[in-house]
Amino acid sequence: MQLYSFCHSSTSQRVRIALALKGLDYDYLPVNLRAGEQRSAEHLQRNPGGSVPVLVTEDGQQLSQSLAIIDYLDRLYPKPQLIPTEPLARARVLEVANLIGADIHPLNNPRVLAYLSNTLQISTAQRQAWYEHWVLMGLGAVEQLLTRHGSGPYCFGEQPSLADCCVLPQVINAQRNKVDLTPFKRVLAVTQYCSEQPAFARSAAIFQPDYVE
Repeated sequence: MQLYSFCHSSTSQRVRIALALKGLDYDYLPVNLRAGEQRSAEHLQRNPGGSVPVLVTEDGQQLSQSLAIIDYLDRLYPKPQLIPTEPLARARVLEVANLIGADIHPLNNPRVLAYLSNTLQISTAQRQAWYEHWVLMGLGAVEQLLTRHGSGPYCFGEQPSLADCCVLPQVINAQRNKVDLTPFKRVLAVTQYCSEQPAFARSAAIFQPDYVE
């Protein structure tokens, strides 16, 4: 398999975590978002949405969208199972994953922030306020869900799930952008535990020599 990815992309990191947890080998192919490589004709052939990650399967199929990719991997390589099969447990995991994937990430995606700055001409302070507002609102909801329904060192028990694959990268992204997350004790506890596990740590340790981040 091949994974077109960007080292600081939280959506790409979700997939890298899932691949590492399942012990799957793949070729890492960098797409430098800051240089605009995702808008190249070559990359748009892989993914018309012009984003990362893109997974190329062993039989040459090209898949985009991190949650779809992880669902594909989970069905093909079910150990460990990242999306539970029991209906309520499955819904709880997807609830958190979709809250991050649909409510938080789209509003602080780099291309959205670039549009705010370059096209709408908002100030740096206004851009940061936008970012912090949606991150804090979204992670506040995640905090409540994990407090009500979560348990154990991971989001939902003793085993990692799709929720953990989504929470850690989002927290890393927020911390990189200097958002104070200290009120979210459960989110931070899960993040700290995940970051100490080898599969999660490996997913964050991919830096390419052709550009400095």
